[in-house]
Amino acid sequence: MVAYVNISAAVDQVMNKLVAGLEIEFGGGAASGLAARFLEAEECDFVWDARVCERWLGSWEDADDADAELDRVAVLGRLDGRWFAAVSIVDGEGCAHGLMARRECASEGEAREAYASLR
Repeated sequence: MVAYVNISAAVDQVMNKLVAGLEIEFGGGAASGLAARFLEAEECDFVWDARVCERWLGSWEDADDADAELDRVAVLGRLDGRWFAAVSIVDGEGCAHGLMARRECASEGEAREAYASLR
């Protein structure tokens, strides 16, 4: 038997579990703020993992690492219950290396429009 889990739903579960664990360790008042700090520090990974769809935009030239072959990828997703459109920097193995832009949207429709306009 194979089980499929929507990535964005799984990320929301991760956020809920992160907040719950932080509440146990630091109390309810600090948990949400600390979770936001975790999200901010690891934003490019969370955004990449929370994507619902992606579209290749082109190659990315990294001046610091001329040997790295990186791509710009438009992504659409939902993170912590909020829709977004973003441009991620990704290697050939599907690992996120950076985030060029991220736009939070009020609805899935708005996010899809923003995603369609990314170049």
